[in-house]
Amino acid sequence: MATFKAFCAIRPTSEKAAEVAALPYDVMNSAEAREMVKNKPFSFLHVDKAEVDLDEEINIYDEKVYLKARENLDKLVSEGICIQDKKPCFYIYRQIMNGRSQTGLVGCASIDDYLNNIIKKHEFTRADKEQDRINHVDYCDANTGPIFLAYRENEDISQTISDWQNSHAPVYDFTTEDGISNTVWLVDCDETVKKLSSSFDGVDYLYIADGHHRCASAVKVGQKRREQNPDFSGNEEFNFFLAVAFPKDQLEIMDYNRVMKDTNGLSSEEFISALSEKFIVEEAASDKPYKPEKRHTFGMYLDKKWFKLSAREGTFDEADPVASLDVSILQNNCITPIFNITDPRTDKRIDFVGGIRGLKELERRCETDMKIAFSMYPTSLEELMAIADAGKVMPPKSTWFEPKLLSGLFIHKLK
Repeated sequence: MATFKAFCAIRPTSEKAAEVAALPYDVMNSAEAREMVKNKPFSFLHVDKAEVDLDEEINIYDEKVYLKARENLDKLVSEGICIQDKKPCFYIYRQIMNGRSQTGLVGCASIDDYLNNIIKKHEFTRADKEQDRINHVDYCDANTGPIFLAYRENEDISQTISDWQNSHAPVYDFTTEDGISNTVWLVDCDETVKKLSSSFDGVDYLYIADGHHRCASAVKVGQKRREQNPDFSGNEEFNFFLAVAFPKDQLEIMDYNRVMKDTNGLSSEEFISALSEKFIVEEAASDKPYKPEKRHTFGMYLDKKWFKLSAREGTFDEADPVASLDVSILQNNCITPIFNITDPRTDKRIDFVGGIRGLKELERRCETDMKIAFSMYPTSLEELMAIADAGKVMPPKSTWFEPKLLSGLFIHKLK
């Protein structure tokens, strides 16, 4: 069973929520963040990417960045922009994007559940990215960005959340510049809080949908605090980390597409010939970008033409939850053997384009800095969970979740 508990969030006042809320730190670089905070003194990017307030030449991993993050967080509180709730609460967080709604519960998950694989992972993490967030959490003494968790729907949780929404006014209700509606309800009734927490006894596992680095870092900070406090009881806040838990059926994974710099020395005809050994290659029926309509099919844009690719029988093992992923099929039958790219995370000849940018972005890239593009069919939540249940990991850049959870609306202090 999973542990999910209420906490005393530090959060913006209702009047300042829209000014504080910001996209997560890892969806933009420092230069983009500097532009985004112009004329926005309360943006949470001043905390999550504090280098925006320092010299442009500074190393983003410099201690001064983490000290500035703590200073900026403390300033939000001291100036009354953010306040801390007096008792542990849950928070219902609903986002609406293009008419699709997802509603999650904001609370704290257990680092022990992570260590004992009650919270399941599907992705490797990088040591440098982990260390950055370890430092950030440690210096701020807080989890500043929520982990995006999913679970198989629990009727008791869903009904309790729905009843509360229907009978209470939200504390936040605003729309961001990209048109996404963000609404938050404060659950401050002790009986309802207890009911929600106990309902998670009926949830066998939680799955990390997005935020593996933040999650691993939060756990390691918790372990560090345990070493510093050998008489810990297990109830201290550092034993838990900030998360938003969503029933999986409300979530949608978007396509995560690929663009390549060249055809590895092959002419277009030679490339298509090599590709045809593992895929059925057909010209797309129209001039419009080809968006795959089912698993194991792919779009390809080459020489200003769109093609449909279908994986041939025998090119993958359907019984293997990782090998049968479309990103694996493309990697194993095209990107590795034809392009000779074995590590797509580090090879500069490949780049990745989130589905939120649309397939026209693939055409644009091929007309500027790239040669060939592949449009993907989205990975499903069931595929993600099957891989996590099997104790395996997905290939890099397998999932793209939208909308992104905003940072700054909920902060979890470790003391």
